[in-house]
Formats: sequence, structure tokens, C-alpha cells
Amino acid sequence: MKKGILLVNLGSPDSPNPKDVKTYLGEFLMDERVIDVPLWARNLLVKGIILNTRPKASAKAYQKIWWEEGSPLIVLSERLQAKVQRQVDFPVALAMRYGSMTIREGLQELVDKGVEDVLLIPLYPQYAMATTETILVLAEEIRQAYFPKLNITDLKPFYNNPDYIKVLANSIAKHLEGKDYEHLLFSYHGVPERHIRKSDITKSHCNPKPSGDCQCCKTPSPAHEFCYKHQCVEVTRLVGEKLNMEEGTYSTSFQSRLGFDPWLRPYTDRTIERFGKEGMKKMAIVTPAFVSDCLETLEEIAMEGEEIFHEVGGKDFTTIPCLNDSDEWVALLAKWINEWATAEMAPV
Repeated sequence: MKKGILLVNLGSPDSPNPKDVKTYLGEFLMDERVIDVPLWARNLLVKGIILNTRPKASAKAYQKIWWEEGSPLIVLSERLQAKVQRQVDFPVALAMRYGSMTIREGLQELVDKGVEDVLLIPLYPQYAMATTETILVLAEEIRQAYFPKLNITDLKPFYNNPDYIKVLANSIAKHLEGKDYEHLLFSYHGVPERHIRKSDITKSHCNPKPSGDCQCCKTPSPAHEFCYKHQCVEVTRLVGEKLNMEEGTYSTSFQSRLGFDPWLRPYTDRTIERFGKEGMKKMAIVTPAFVSDCLETLEEIAMEGEEIFHEVGGKDFTTIPCLNDSDEWVALLAKWINEWATAEMAPV
């Protein structure tokens, strides 16, 4: 069977215009794996409240980070796709979970090239309902409806893959070289605490704590295969070990919460504020839940986060870019693709 690759990232509005932002937010927030409440409640919350208040503010945020070429996340993902394509012998397509670059279109592009066997790569290191799971569920629905003869295999979360940890650690070390900082904060996209409990296949292991110090994350369990928080904590731990960082000089936090339900803690904005109030003058921050820089990294962290730090007395705020289309990251993706293809082609 002819093989092909589909890279899938989150997505973006077509423009920073409030109308386009509203359309994008509507699709994103109406996903039952993003806001996991009954449909009537989701309709009331999203269509009755959020879409009448949030698009203008979000549009202003997008306008701050929008590039001449377009949305940074889209542009960076396209650069990644192009570089990966040059290193593998299989067609590589790009799609987004939300927005106009749909998964159906990505699969159609591959099918039109004669592809029968697809490696779907969700561009998220960790597993979560609102990222990996929603991509895989939608891809399977599309396959059944439009491409029933297509075979799709997905790349599993790679948060603890030694090669990924090496690439991430090298990227962090490169961007911190020559920098003087007191603390490195690993900021991950937040999710509601209930998502962690819902993803717990044991139904008894995961128990997020308000302090953020969840012992269940450190206790081996089958639940960790789908536990977003455990996987985030592991990335921090493994990178800290790889870089020989001293205990207390790095930590984990979670950003981008929405609504009033408890989300994973500690919260990034409050952590940054606390650091400054405690007298910290120089900090660095990295966002390993994302492989491509986007609104959450370029505006929420690099702009709002720095502003918070300066307001409470901090001075130097170093933001480390995502892996984006770095050569090491491209080479690693190409390696995984070639390993998949080789295994698939090997005699049974």
C-alpha cells in the first residue's frame, strides 16, 4: 500500500478579523471534548455568552501576533511540513483540527496521490481529550464516512520518548545559552481538572490537587497512558534531568484557563506574579505542550506574561520558542516516519 503522512495541529482563524475569530471560536468551543458539558449547556455558554463577548478581545490578541504571511501557527506548521517532506519519500499533508484547513481535505490530498496507508501525527507531545483524542475521533469519523478503504495509524504521544526529550532539552539549552536566569518555568496549556478524571481508565487513580503537587502523577499506573497532567510533569522531570538542573530551579505550571471551574494548577499567570513578588528578577519560560508558536505562546506568555512579571518587580523575562521547524525536530519527525514505514513494509 502506498503510504502518506498527515500532520495535524490545532488550527487558527483565517484572519484576525473579529468575524473570522468568532467563526473559529465557535467551532473550537462547541467541540464536546473541549467544553465537555451537555449540548444544551454548551450552546448556552458558547453561543449565548462567549461568542457575544470574546471574539473582539481575541481578535485584538491575534492582531498583536499576526504575521505578514498569516497566522504564526499556520505558517510555522507549513514550514515544518515542507522540511519534513524533503526528508521522507512519502507524501506529507497538513491539516488543522479547527478552521479551514480540515482533516478531510488533508486526507483527500493524500488519497488523490494514491495513498492507502496514512500515518496521522497529532502535533502534541501529550495526550489530552481536547487535543489528541478529538483529532483521532474526528479522523476516524471522516475515514468511515468518506475513505472507508483508507488505513490510518496514529503516532502515539511522545512526551517521554528519549529522542524527543533530547531535542527539547537541546532547544532549551540553546536558547538559554549565555542567559542569566534564576528559574525556568515549564508552562503547559491547562485543562479542567475533570478532564483528568474522565481520562482515567482506572476510574480511581487520578486526583488533581489544588497545590498542583499530585502524588498520583508520580505513582505508576495504567492511567498515565491518558493522563495529561502526568505526561506534562514527566516532560518537566525528564528535561530537568537531561539538563542536570538543580531541584528548585525549575517547575511546572498551567496556562489558558477558561470559565470558573477548577483547572490544573498551579496557574502560570499567578506563578509568574508570585515569583516577582518574592523578589525574583530573572526568569525564563518554555511551553512544551506546543510544538509550534501560537497565540498562547506569543501573546499570552511572551507579552502578557512578561507584563505581569515587570509589574511586580521582575526585570528579565526570557521566552523560549517552541520547536517549530528546527532542524533537530524535523529530523526526529522524519526518523519516526521512516521507522513506521519500515515496520509497516517488513514481512509479517
